[in-house]
Amino acid sequence: MFSVIFPGQGSQLVGMGKEFFEKYDLVKELFKEADDTLGISLSKIILDGPKEKLDFTENTQPAIFLISYSIFNVIKKEYKINLNNAKYFAGHSLGEYSALSAAGFLSFSDTIKLLRIRGRAMQNSVPKGEGGMLAILGSTIEIVEKILKENINDSEVQIANDNSENQIVISGKNTDLINLIKVLEVNNIKNLKLPVSAPFHCKLMSKATETMKEEIKNVNFLDSKNTLISNVTANEILNKEELKKLLIEQIEKRVRWRESVINMIEKGVNQFIEIGPGRVLSGLIKRINKSVKINTINNESDIKDLKI
Repeated sequence: MFSVIFPGQGSQLVGMGKEFFEKYDLVKELFKEADDTLGISLSKIILDGPKEKLDFTENTQPAIFLISYSIFNVIKKEYKINLNNAKYFAGHSLGEYSALSAAGFLSFSDTIKLLRIRGRAMQNSVPKGEGGMLAILGSTIEIVEKILKENINDSEVQIANDNSENQIVISGKNTDLINLIKVLEVNNIKNLKLPVSAPFHCKLMSKATETMKEEIKNVNFLDSKNTLISNVTANEILNKEELKKLLIEQIEKRVRWRESVINMIEKGVNQFIEIGPGRVLSGLIKRINKSVKINTINNESDIKDLKI
């Protein structure tokens, strides 16, 4: 049994998807629909840059979705590989939107519009330079939770991503992160400040939550026989009402990626197919479980090697 998974922010690269854009009309049509829907030339930003513009969160999120969705459709329509036989669809943070659109719960145009709004709302939720994110390496989730609890008076930060064994990301105000770095160093715990412009997946994103609450309320979610795994619960999403609720909660809640992968494996998944730019999720899954099969698909030769 296999799961189809989609990457989140940080996997973007100028020129991503160019091979597919130049070869397939269906990809050209998706790029055009994206530009027309958003009223900007997202395709030009993706194919030509500059990188600084692609890295704006309001551009990054719809751009990664566009590439992931395009590759998904090439696999399905040009190579006739039925990805809808997947046991689960899942994605990391914005990748969850790629998953729900590929799985048939949300139209392409509604997804890309939502991600443009989501990216802008998350970027603007905190004044520039006030918040950030820190990767903690080589420690367990239990140890990190204990340290955060013990230092809550000096460092009010939250776990943003439980990514894999020995990789946890925390979010908060930069002043609080600086205080926490001192504590981590005393405990000989490696850490790395991430090059992001905002503290995602923590309560500092509350303004973005309010924005997305209104937007998601007005979107038409579709019926699908596919099954999604939620970032918030690491479990199956049961219905459309729960899906809406969890997408809103996802803005401030931790991404339970490690738990999601473990849960899928325990329910019989032995192959993961990562679709989109980069290979971040494939690397995380290798750390979680070395025995499962992993396919990373971001160019055409990867599709030719795909067997399910």
